[in-house]
Amino acid sequence: MALEHAILVSLSERAASGADLVRRFDASIGFFWSATHQQIYRVLGRMEADGWVSAQSVPQADRPTKKVYAVTDAGRAELARWIAEPTTPDAMRSSVSVKMRGASYGDRAALLDDLRRQLDDHTKRLSLYEYLAARDFPDPGALSGAELDIYLVLRGGLLMEEFWVRWLTEYIDAHTRSTATTPDTTTDPTTEES
Repeated sequence: MALEHAILVSLSERAASGADLVRRFDASIGFFWSATHQQIYRVLGRMEADGWVSAQSVPQADRPTKKVYAVTDAGRAELARWIAEPTTPDAMRSSVSVKMRGASYGDRAALLDDLRRQLDDHTKRLSLYEYLAARDFPDPGALSGAELDIYLVLRGGLLMEEFWVRWLTEYIDAHTRSTATTPDTTTDPTTEES
């Protein structure tokens, strides 16, 4: 996916200024597609030049005039083309998985500390997603169209965070248990009898 398509989706939901888009990426879209402020503004300029979005200048009291972007017919056609295009499954690339697999060859205690920090992050994100679902979608069965799509993406985020919380907890618990129950089988050679 290109950043252009994420922006087209966001602008299809509601026209916005560059600053509004940055806030949307920080608050929601950024959970599954990240972009820096500079990237968003650079891509918006390119999309305007390509005719996918148009900008309207909106005067503001006591502030500089802002540009509000909206999707054009050409942008809607590009978004429809992209949505219909077959999607290649995202390859799983996880440095934490490789570290977990190789922990026997390094500092497992340091890794476990890092995993506890990550578990805390995933637990907090799961709580946020649960809060957003309860606040914004109290009756998911009544949803349709764009609202249902937004809810189902949020639901995917919930399931992903539940996965990370369960998996990290299982790994941490397994190694915490094995460390606590494994007897020390090393022998001090100075106390052995000949």
